Amino acid sequence: MRPLTEQDIRNSFINCSKGEAKRLAIPRDLAERPWNDLDFLGWRDPGAPDRSYLVTEREDRLVGVTLRFPSSQRGFLHRSMCSLCMTTHPGSGVCLMTARKAGAAGREGNSVGVYMCADLACSLYVRGKKIPESGLRIEESLTVEQQIARTTGRLSAFLDKLYT
Repeated sequence: MRPLTEQDIRNSFINCSKGEAKRLAIPRDLAERPWNDLDFLGWRDPGAPDRSYLVTEREDRLVGVTLRFPSSQRGFLHRSMCSLCMTTHPGSGVCLMTARKAGAAGREGNSVGVYMCADLACSLYVRGKKIPESGLRIEESLTVEQQIARTTGRLSAFLDKLYT
């Protein structure tokens, strides 16, 4: 992914108003992000514990999405798998992220959801740059490049649902 600026990020959102995009919390460490290892930029809002954001490149343009997730925590013995990168996490390491649909459907309250890593670090898990809290990642017969393609394909399918 190419490095993004604050303005790039704010202009990319498809499922919130321009005013909401202007007010949302942008990460302050954009210059330190490992852009070459990211398929999307994802972050949690430090001021709103139930919100997170995701920005990715699609068809030569940026697409940003606001996400919500439940604040309830699961027990540490419970394990879940991210549906994007297939990383398993204990407790609340994976959660159902919901996004309001784009356009009129979103204004009517329609949304779609996806189970994904709560820290939005799927790109880093797939590349082995970050280790899950459990310390383990399922061994796969797919190459890293194939895993990246699967992750970006699943993200793309999720984003497609925001437009329908």
